[in-house]
Amino acid sequence: MRVITATHGTLEPQVEAHAAEMFEVLSDPAIYEFENAPPPSALWLAERYRRLEARGPADGSEQWLNWVVRLPSGALAGYVQASVLPSAEAFVAYELGSAHWRKGIGSSAVRAMLEELCTHYGVRIFVAVLKARNFRSEALLRSLGFEPGDADQQARYRDEPDELVMVRQAGLAA
Repeated sequence: MRVITATHGTLEPQVEAHAAEMFEVLSDPAIYEFENAPPPSALWLAERYRRLEARGPADGSEQWLNWVVRLPSGALAGYVQASVLPSAEAFVAYELGSAHWRKGIGSSAVRAMLEELCTHYGVRIFVAVLKARNFRSEALLRSLGFEPGDADQQARYRDEPDELVMVRQAGLAA
């Protein structure tokens, strides 16, 4: 993994040393309006990041690529991540602290990650799974060329009935 330059900052490969600062970012309750919960502690997050530094399971069945989003000010705004499968598909996700929403930071970071995945990891199809009522995330994905998946993709990738599957082919302009 390498550092990636984005329009509104840089994406740094996520490591255990980011945990304390990211714990502050991820403790923002607004992030969890639609799903999940904040990490229970900075120590818990450090252990999670340590495991993710393996960049994939021991069997090599996928690659885990995680970057923190660093702003020009030096502060962290959130993260972007991808699980890259041998089928040239990648599940993508992201979280930014609410202070950084609607400023172009998220779309810039996700766009830079998509370009990296296409160019350096051979990804051809991007998949994002989100809560269907998460209008902010859906808008961000649509701005990057994602569209709701077809019935087969919805059935294949969705785990819960209240989720929406959004997909994008690599190489589309966003």
